[in-house]
Amino acid sequence: MPAPDNRPETAAETQELLLESPDNAALANLSGQFDENLREIERRLDILISNRGGRFRLTGAPAAVQAGSRILHELFRLAATAPVDAQRLHMTIQENLMEHAAIPAGESADDGGLTMKTRRLHIRPRGSNQRAYLEAIRSHDLCFGIGPAGTGKTYLAVASAVAALEEERVRRIVLVRPAVEAGERLGFLPGDMSQKVDPYLRPMYDALYEMMGFDRVARLIERNIIEVAPLAFMRGRSLNESFVILDEAQNTTIEQMKMLVTRLGFGSRAVITGDLTQIDLPKHQLSGLKHATQVLQGVPGIAFTQFTAGDVIRHALVQRIVEAYQRFEAAASPRADEGNRAG
Repeated sequence: MPAPDNRPETAAETQELLLESPDNAALANLSGQFDENLREIERRLDILISNRGGRFRLTGAPAAVQAGSRILHELFRLAATAPVDAQRLHMTIQENLMEHAAIPAGESADDGGLTMKTRRLHIRPRGSNQRAYLEAIRSHDLCFGIGPAGTGKTYLAVASAVAALEEERVRRIVLVRPAVEAGERLGFLPGDMSQKVDPYLRPMYDALYEMMGFDRVARLIERNIIEVAPLAFMRGRSLNESFVILDEAQNTTIEQMKMLVTRLGFGSRAVITGDLTQIDLPKHQLSGLKHATQVLQGVPGIAFTQFTAGDVIRHALVQRIVEAYQRFEAAASPRADEGNRAG
């Protein structure tokens, strides 16, 4: 005899919607082979979906049913021209859930005017944390974005820098990254300093190329309007009218972090990004990013945005991997504490 389920019951809601199409192609594109897209929506939202042609019935928790309805309408629009593949399905579900998560009653899910227009792209925040992050960048001289890979920390920082440059709010962009990764130092790499540093800054280069185009980025680098430098080269400088981005900041030392945040001059702002779960410093060395979160909290003019696994907008597997690591580390932490006390 199964054990009784003592979980509180949530009243289920049923909603019907009609998706009309002149032919069956759009419905087939929406549903996927053997209705695999519908089954994935069911799994992600914990709802039931049944349909007869274009008539759909969704059953589950009210908020999940509302989300399912929005997602089906969006996917049906996309399915009019092409099949909905796994990537598009995941992005639509994830973006929709992020857009409507943690929004107080009576408020809308728009971006609050935070969409940034670059020469080649219009970039808008997805979800409450990305909106808070862009608002913090806009309203603070120094902003920290901390969280796992795939949450848009670096991409949105670069977009903010490009928008500031094109709107002439700053005169140059300075891209900085610590030049130590997983125990490898620059001296072991071939080439001159630029060639040594370039691989470490590839994510920021890729974002710049996407937003501005390869030729324009190359010209701006040549004119020193976009400057790329290892963190060690920032010592002794004052950065005026600049937008500074320090990426992979979890691999800075305390001294390096203090050095960078004291480089800001008049008309400048800085965004510092990092993931505290991926520190490659020697075990005995405290991360400058972790230290800064303790020292600089509450300082006027400085903002912190903390991203979570729920903000990941890459492949669905990336989100599940991040969540798995977080569960493992949370379970291992008490055991480590017990071992330290026993020692």
